[in-house]
Amino acid sequence: MTKAVALLSGGLDSMLAVKVIQEHGIQVVGVSFVTPFFSAKMAKEAAKQLSIPLHIFDITHEHLEIVKRPKYGYGKYMNPCIDCHAFMVKKAGEFMEQIGASFIVSGEVLGERPKSQNRMALRIVEKESGYRGYLLRPLSAKLLPPTVPEEKGLVDKERLLSIQGRSRKPQLELAERYGFKDFPTPAGGCLLTDPIFSQRLRDLLAEKKDPTINDLELLKLGRHFCSPEGVKIVVARNQRESELFLKLTQPEDWIFQVKGYPGPRTLVRGKNVGEQTIKEAAILTARYSKARNLPRVKVGYRGVGEEEKIIEVEHPLKSLSMGSINEAKPYPNSKCKV
Repeated sequence: MTKAVALLSGGLDSMLAVKVIQEHGIQVVGVSFVTPFFSAKMAKEAAKQLSIPLHIFDITHEHLEIVKRPKYGYGKYMNPCIDCHAFMVKKAGEFMEQIGASFIVSGEVLGERPKSQNRMALRIVEKESGYRGYLLRPLSAKLLPPTVPEEKGLVDKERLLSIQGRSRKPQLELAERYGFKDFPTPAGGCLLTDPIFSQRLRDLLAEKKDPTINDLELLKLGRHFCSPEGVKIVVARNQRESELFLKLTQPEDWIFQVKGYPGPRTLVRGKNVGEQTIKEAAILTARYSKARNLPRVKVGYRGVGEEEKIIEVEHPLKSLSMGSINEAKPYPNSKCKV
């Protein structure tokens, strides 16, 4: 039986592409990729609906280099979609050869995304991947040059589709036909398309050429501030994030928490944590706690492996004024030494 490798993001387009190929009697094997910027959660759910095996590859380190220096630039935010797609097709192609499959399947739709799915971008992805001719895009195949599987008769071009543009109507009609009930919205899975996360990442890369996985994971959490001393202060937004802070704590970090009242943990990360930063981290911790309206609030803080100390702050809701952290602006609008 002919076998194909499908890039499975878990989005509707990739699911439909797999289904179209399955209708040709071809065995489809899914591949998905994970980094700190996106997971395989949606792909796992999609693979179950499609009843196909799924192979997951962690591409964090290689992908981070692409994010830092994309050959074809970024999209609207920090998303290097053309470079990213080409790299994923390359990895899928290598896997295709390993398992003896005949071609690669992608859910890309001509013109759906103006920058990364126009004709030139689709050609670039094929060229840069090194698998030109072996990448079949079933949803737009009738509008694109013939591929090797079409020329060899592995698939029937007449049974492929001619979807193009940004309208989702054809895909939704197909989803109803195939009985797909649960699928995510387009572009919902990549943090690099999120404006706030993208700005945080941009500032981190400006300060630290080789961020750790820990640094990247911290960007996903909390409210980020930068003290006038240039130190990052991150206040958890809920209990889950407070617990995650303990797992992400590094030897140079400081943890703050209000004494006697419910409230978030605050993580301070920086090389030069002075008295001003300690005071402002304590104020922020109190400000987002249940003690925010009290005239005086005690906040405990400690460095890793150190005994806890107590600092008392006055009127947390009024304390951050001119000359304090408000003037420094919330991270990532100011650069922090991380």
